[in-house]
Amino acid sequence: MNVSYVRGGFIALAATASLTVAGCGADADPVAQKPTAATQQSQQPAPSKTEQPSEQPAQTLLVATGLKGLEVEVTEAERDVGGFLTVKGRLKNTSGSVIAVPPQISGDETEVVKHGTSLGGATLVDSVGKKRYYVLRDTDGRPLTTTGLDSLGPGKSTAVFMQFPAPPASTTEVSFQLPTFEPATLKLS
Repeated sequence: MNVSYVRGGFIALAATASLTVAGCGADADPVAQKPTAATQQSQQPAPSKTEQPSEQPAQTLLVATGLKGLEVEVTEAERDVGGFLTVKGRLKNTSGSVIAVPPQISGDETEVVKHGTSLGGATLVDSVGKKRYYVLRDTDGRPLTTTGLDSLGPGKSTAVFMQFPAPPASTTEVSFQLPTFEPATLKLS
């Protein structure tokens, strides 16, 4: 449902009571309606969130399968000029029951674990360059990743991110590894 269209449809015009009824039909095809001169102005296309690129379906770069129906779906892996690689996606529960996020995904570093359940145990392995890249940490030892993960209800998901040092530009493929999840190949552009 296009919220800006529905909101626009509710503009009260005293001259035509049918305009209010037409605006209530969010599932109705607005093209099929014949606009009057008074309604043409209110039906002008307005910018909406659905027109922004960030709202379009993201391309899946990888899916890593974990225990009991957990999955990590990566939809973005972006290098920045500062030498970092930010990986974004969703942690999903594909099962029919509530799943507690396993604490092992935080890794086993004391500084990371003390900040709660996170994706701090994630690594990227460049087998050609023979290097392993760990999730970055701030000066207090907090991982630069989604933290405070607890549990996910059946079919639910939550947005996640992880930040790593960027592999060299010549590295086009790494293995994404997260404790309790199957490794998966991540293509870098």
